[in-house]
Amino acid sequence: MCDLDRDRALRAIGPRSTVRVTDNLDDVAADFPHLTIIGAHPSWPWQEEALAIARHKSNYYIDLSGWAPKYFPKELVHHANSILQDKVLFGSDWPSMGVERWLEEFGQMEIKPEVRQKIMLDNAKKLFKLNF
Repeated sequence: MCDLDRDRALRAIGPRSTVRVTDNLDDVAADFPHLTIIGAHPSWPWQEEALAIARHKSNYYIDLSGWAPKYFPKELVHHANSILQDKVLFGSDWPSMGVERWLEEFGQMEIKPEVRQKIMLDNAKKLFKLNF
């Protein structure tokens, strides 16, 4: 279990993390290339590392649930709008945050129209092999 004992892993709260979760995710993504991994909330507090994993591992994706879009870091928006445009998925975190609020804030972001379509629908259709 990622070099942590079960009790400590289950109590994963507190002021300090002694394990780099992203190191383990990178290893799992590399060791199991057919396993699809989706990092949520946009991988906070390891967002920069998650962006790197998504760039270098074809099976790692990032969903945008858990945060209001107005709080997305500039680096996340930049990567979603460019090199990772095929690896980012919509997620609202409903009911904690209403879908209407999420969509309104996302609509105000400087996201290219073709990338917005990918994030909101096309990437999920491709990833989950949906035909509608």
